[in-house]
Amino acid sequence: MIPICVQCGTGGNPCRCKVVGPTLGLVAFVAAGIVEWPVGALVYIFKHAKGRRIMGHPATHVYPKVTRSIPI
Repeated sequence: MIPICVQCGTGGNPCRCKVVGPTLGLVAFVAAGIVEWPVGALVYIFKHAKGRRIMGHPATHVYPKVTRSIPI
């Protein structure tokens, strides 16, 4: 099964729906999360704020940037 994400109501293209950007954003989010969440959990033991920032990076930076960069 291949996950497909759909975002409707956007003004980035004439169809007002995005499929490719959110789907690739999800794939990039999962890939970054696999690497960054264990590292963030380890850092969280010593520096709570820094660990939270590392674990939140896929959701706050990776997914939005990938989704916005592909308009379809």
